[in-house]
Amino acid sequence: MLRMSARALSFGTVAEAYERFRPGYPDALHDLVLAYAGQPLRTALEIGAGTGKATRLFAAHGIAVTATEPDEAMLAELSRHVPATVTPVRAAFEDLQPGESYDLVYAAAALHWTNPEGRPEKVAALLKPGGVFSSFGGPFQLTDPAVAEAVHAARAPFLETDEIPSPDGTPPEHEMQWPGTELRASALFTDVRQCIVERRLTVSARDYVGHLSTVSAYLELPAAVREQVFDQILRVLPETVELTADIWVHLARRSSHNMAR
Repeated sequence: MLRMSARALSFGTVAEAYERFRPGYPDALHDLVLAYAGQPLRTALEIGAGTGKATRLFAAHGIAVTATEPDEAMLAELSRHVPATVTPVRAAFEDLQPGESYDLVYAAAALHWTNPEGRPEKVAALLKPGGVFSSFGGPFQLTDPAVAEAVHAARAPFLETDEIPSPDGTPPEHEMQWPGTELRASALFTDVRQCIVERRLTVSARDYVGHLSTVSAYLELPAAVREQVFDQILRVLPETVELTADIWVHLARRSSHNMAR
């Protein structure tokens, strides 16, 4: 049974836009995960695969990915773009049952949508001893402060913020961010690390608004209001915008001891 929140399941209404306007992930991300693992990664399970942006990265490097995604429309879009080596599975993280274990379990901008209750135990149960867990993602921020302020002012009458707060309340200035904090607190994981893959993007104003159309905060707005917000934002944007889209990567290794039974 799929038990995710309505907000978490809102992306299926914009699956094609999600595929068009969300960027893929660079090879540097795969290389970082592989270097951390220190051994070949042959199998992986992906949590909340969306349209398969991260799926394609790991599959392209020869990893057999089982891509789980609860939204039917998102999974259908994924299936159109991933190679035959990928196994798409319609399932929420909460409904995955222990059975096959993997060298790698990862979530790309999706872990915060999962139920925190028993989450470390569930992830650990999907990993081989010594297997690697990785969660990665990050906000897309306008690089020019003046443009960012203009967009904030245009959005403010309709939406105070479009960002998602830290799931465990970790302040942004804290050295270790979530989910690293959650992983460090669990005896099921060791060698928790936090890394950043720097990424800068230049996109047209319309493509930037297209990206916003796939962000959950806007998807929650009534359609008429959403279009009004986007119109106001477009009015204050230059023809092209630069984005800081750094990928925050958290890595941990499943402990060979203390596994829940």
